[in-house]
Amino acid sequence: MGGGTGTAVMSHLVVLDNEAVQALASPTHPKHRKVLAHVQVVTSRKRRAMQVSLVVPTTVRVEAGWDRSAPACVFLNRMRIADVPLDTAQADFAASIRNHAQVSVADAHLGAVFQESPANMITVVTSDPADMRKVAGDKNVTVATI
Repeated sequence: MGGGTGTAVMSHLVVLDNEAVQALASPTHPKHRKVLAHVQVVTSRKRRAMQVSLVVPTTVRVEAGWDRSAPACVFLNRMRIADVPLDTAQADFAASIRNHAQVSVADAHLGAVFQESPANMITVVTSDPADMRKVAGDKNVTVATI
């Protein structure tokens, strides 16, 4: 901490798409281990100096069928994956992305999350890298394809 200038905290936003959520929810899903490995890497980074947030847009959660109150979702709920709700401002932004990129509502919400994030680094865990690149706009988003 020198000279009063302060040090910017590095932040990393990790966003899950529909198939990533579905894969985490079911140990029999063919991509379960791959997505779980991504989540474990994120968890290990949380213990270090970098501030890491693991999130899912609420429209993606709905699309994936993740009901946080369902007993079958206990495993997912324990992972501390935060919801990013679709509020009025984000809905407008997502609608603009959807109209421009011709993508699903959930993908447009993902794009709004990317584009409005103040994080230094953004990673999306996805099975659809082409759509994620379409909705990222000018944001530098790392695409972890599953």
